[in-house]
Amino acid sequence: MVVIPAIDLKDGRCVRLRQGDMAAETVYSDDVVGIARKWQQSGAGLIHVVDLNGAVDGEPKNLFQIEAVLKAVTVHVQVGGGIRNIETVRRYLQAGVSRVVLGTSALTDRAFLEQACTEFPRQILLGLDARAGKVAVKGWTAVSDTSAIDLLKEVGGLAIGAVIYTDIARDGMLNGPNVPALKEVTASSSFPVIASGGISRIEDLLAVRSLGPRIEGAIVGKALYDGKLDYQAALAALTPHT
Repeated sequence: MVVIPAIDLKDGRCVRLRQGDMAAETVYSDDVVGIARKWQQSGAGLIHVVDLNGAVDGEPKNLFQIEAVLKAVTVHVQVGGGIRNIETVRRYLQAGVSRVVLGTSALTDRAFLEQACTEFPRQILLGLDARAGKVAVKGWTAVSDTSAIDLLKEVGGLAIGAVIYTDIARDGMLNGPNVPALKEVTASSSFPVIASGGISRIEDLLAVRSLGPRIEGAIVGKALYDGKLDYQAALAALTPHT
C-alpha cells in the first residue's frame, strides 16, 4: 500500500479544506512547486493533485500550477477536479499526468466516463466522494440520490484504474478514516481502492491496509501539513521488514 501526499489547489495556492468547505480553508504555501518537490524528496512515488476551483466551476482553474508541478518532479502525478470532457482528459495526460480522476462526470455523464476509459484504459480513476453513503458532486457542493456502492456496481465493467473513496465528513478533520465504509467499498469494488479522508496517524494507515490486497493506497493531506504525521515515518511503518 502506497502513501500518497495530496496537494489541494485553490486560487493557485496549496490549501486544505474542512469537509470540502471552500470557505473553511487553511493556506499552507504559495509555492506549489516547492511542495511537490518536497514530497518527491521525502520518498513519494505518486502525488495526488486536486484543482478545488475546477471541481466547483467545472473546468480547470489551476492548470498553470499543475503544469509547473509536472515539469518540476519526476514521480507520478494524478489529477482531479473539474475534468468534465475528453479534451481536458487528453490535455492532462499529454502534459504528463499519469492518471486523471473523474468524479462528478462519472455520475452525470456516463458516456464521457465510458469514452475516457476506452481511450485511456486504467488511466482513469473513479473519484467516489460520499456524504452519509451518497455520492457528492460539483466539488462536494451537491449530494445525489445515488449510493456510492450502487455507482461502483454500475461501472464495474469499465477499464477504471482504481477507485478513490473519500468520506467527506472525515476529510480534513483528523479523526480517522471511515473504516466500515471503506470495507464495504473494498468488498463491492472490482477495482483497486485508494482511501482518502481523515487519515492522520500511522495506526490509521495500518487499519486501512488491513482491509486487504485490494487497497492500493491512502491519500493523506492535512495530517502531513500540520505535522501530525511524518511522511517518512509512515513509509517506514508500511515497509515490510526482512
